[in-house]
Amino acid sequence: MSDVKYRRILLKLSGEALAGPNGFGIDPEQAEILAEKVKRVSDMGVQVAVVIGAGNLWRGKQGLAHGMERATADHMGMLATVMNALALQDALERAGVVTRVQTAIEMKAIAEPYIRKRAIRHLEKGRVVIIGAGTGNPYFTTDTAGALRAMEIDAEVMIKATKVDGVYDGDPRKNPDARRYDRLRYMEALNQRLEVMDATAMTLCMDHDLPIIVLNLWQEGMLEKAVRGEPVGTLIYH
Repeated sequence: MSDVKYRRILLKLSGEALAGPNGFGIDPEQAEILAEKVKRVSDMGVQVAVVIGAGNLWRGKQGLAHGMERATADHMGMLATVMNALALQDALERAGVVTRVQTAIEMKAIAEPYIRKRAIRHLEKGRVVIIGAGTGNPYFTTDTAGALRAMEIDAEVMIKATKVDGVYDGDPRKNPDARRYDRLRYMEALNQRLEVMDATAMTLCMDHDLPIIVLNLWQEGMLEKAVRGEPVGTLIYH
């Protein structure tokens, strides 16, 4: 633990992290790869909480485009995050990591209700805690849920794991001259509309001085380097 800078983290994953090559559904092999990455960080003695999205199973925008009510679309998304949480829990436990799933919407037959102090106790015992169902309320993204839960459990950093190695001033896939930021202030990210995460989540982190690291989850060793405090991806701070 002596070489670890962040001893308790909130790892924000997109649903696509569990998807197969087509970007949809849950791929068991992908879940195993993801679980191994989380396990390596947990084995370092880092307390890990996870919030995961649902874009691999349901995109609310598609429903809205057909006239679906926003609250209905969002509740469907929350349920999809629980499916992802259970898939990741299964992969982690098969890898030997004791894991708990907690949900903002109660579904006692398959998961614990989210209770802040219980989540912290699980973390203190070395268990990985996966928090599903977002905030439990429509109109809030899983980015906002990640920021909220990170502050509730006293996480020292929120790590947003993506397929891109940081935050750019443009889309690096379309613009080869796009510049990557090593460090960013919260207000710079907001004012430049860099779409790191939604404005509610970013403002929440800024108001409570919660640093954010945006990194490429699929580059080998990135999570381990991040928790050691090595310069990886983009650090967003005050």
